[in-house]
Amino acid sequence: MEYRAIIKKKAMKNIRKLPDNVQKRMEFLIDDLKNNGPVAHSWPNYNKLSATEYHCHLARKWVACWRMEKGTIEIEVYHAGSRENAPY
Repeated sequence: MEYRAIIKKKAMKNIRKLPDNVQKRMEFLIDDLKNNGPVAHSWPNYNKLSATEYHCHLARKWVACWRMEKGTIEIEVYHAGSRENAPY
């Protein structure tokens, strides 16, 4: 099944500010989410935050957070950036 990844405007703005190597990892994460869905066990420090929210580390101090509502194929990336600013 092919999933659809939607990146929130604020997350996209933050992605552009990330170091180049972390931006590349974010691209890989988006591709992984599109191909395999919201569960990303192969990513460092992957964790389920709630029934619909997930997160993983892109690098030591950079994280991504996303959510997927039950019954949809849309995965919404709502945070990409510093661990200190993560909404969890």
